[in-house]
Amino acid sequence: MIQLAQILFILSVLVILHEFGHYITAKAFKMRIEKFYLFMDVGFSLVKKKIGDTEWGIGWLPLGGYVKIAGMIDESMDTEQMKSEAQPWEFRSKPAWQRLIVMLGGIIVNIILAWFIYTVMYATVGQKYIATEKIQEKGLAFGEVGEKVGFKNGDKIVSVDGKTQPKFNWLIIDVLLGNEVVLDRNGQKVVLHLTDEQKGLILGSEGKNFVKPRLQTISIDSVTPNSEAAKAKLQKGDVIKALNGQKFSFFDVFATDLASHKNDSIALTIERNKQVKDIKVKVNAEGKLGFIPTTQDKLDFQITTKLSLAEAIPAAVKESWQMLVYNVKQFKLILKPKTEAYKQVKSPIGIARQLPDTWDWEFVWNFTALFSIGLAFMNLLPIPGLDGGHALFTIVEMVTGKKLSDKAAGYVQTAGMVILLSLMALTFGKDIYQWIVEIISKK
Repeated sequence: MIQLAQILFILSVLVILHEFGHYITAKAFKMRIEKFYLFMDVGFSLVKKKIGDTEWGIGWLPLGGYVKIAGMIDESMDTEQMKSEAQPWEFRSKPAWQRLIVMLGGIIVNIILAWFIYTVMYATVGQKYIATEKIQEKGLAFGEVGEKVGFKNGDKIVSVDGKTQPKFNWLIIDVLLGNEVVLDRNGQKVVLHLTDEQKGLILGSEGKNFVKPRLQTISIDSVTPNSEAAKAKLQKGDVIKALNGQKFSFFDVFATDLASHKNDSIALTIERNKQVKDIKVKVNAEGKLGFIPTTQDKLDFQITTKLSLAEAIPAAVKESWQMLVYNVKQFKLILKPKTEAYKQVKSPIGIARQLPDTWDWEFVWNFTALFSIGLAFMNLLPIPGLDGGHALFTIVEMVTGKKLSDKAAGYVQTAGMVILLSLMALTFGKDIYQWIVEIISKK
């Protein structure tokens, strides 16, 4: 329920402010606003009240919202009013430059919102990020997929496409979006060129978690029931000191050696409650014992810098711009079929399931800023039915002096809405299916 509450809160803030951007600019140009809705009121609305010329309400379908401006074909698909003569207060009666500003109003507000949130966060709780230099001081550990595409445990990522990245949070995104990855491997320079297929392999399995801090302490976090570790009575908190008398500096080296003893019995030297003891345990056919190691919290590598307001403002602008750039790069990745990145696109249901199950205002506001830039970028796309589609036709009109007819605009809007609703149905269907499968698998 906490996850659901968080996503509804975030969506509500973003939708209301995005639509307010359209509302305030339309009002500034003396256009009549017929409706202002949070969420879609398909068939009926949960709440509605008419104040002046405007009906304010909340719909039941959380797929965005809309502002219905008189004389404009929009999400409401109301074309009846277009059959009558244009009135001075209608959208279609206004100059192209005014209509363009109205169309971009929501996008502008989304960008301003992200900038404002980052400014406040940097000036209060501080600018926080995982330091690349600190987290890979001892090198990095890669999962099976990471090793398969060319990384090796202990590698340090020096640069991506010739650029260094001090923030580890973004470094991994850079790797998945970039072309050339330069590594430091035991003091030697190694260059990797990840193919679209390899990126797809990472995205489809481990995603951003394909690389982690290299663990030096081999401590047990949990033991899998009925596993060999459970049979040997290994416990949470046990620290593995040696395997068959051999000590290890890193967990990944231990795991590699363990895999060479498939179906064999081994001797583990462990430390439990400050006492050292040897335990006999059998390695399973997969070369594992059946326990999950304690991972080092990435927050241990976090740097926090509290900025003054004068410092926070430009830093927030820079972060907002960087987020917009990443959205462009991610969209390019989605358009490459071989990466199968389009399979990772999530609906609000999929996003909600990735949110923490405890309410954290700092996380909520940071995620709201992140999501706000994403919403701004999505609406910038020149797709009929989105703000970018409306803006594109208006810009063409300003350049050519020719306006799209109301009839043609209706066809274009209909086509755009069909495309958007189809994509929504696919993403919602995928996320709901995955949710049901996980519920069933846990039973």
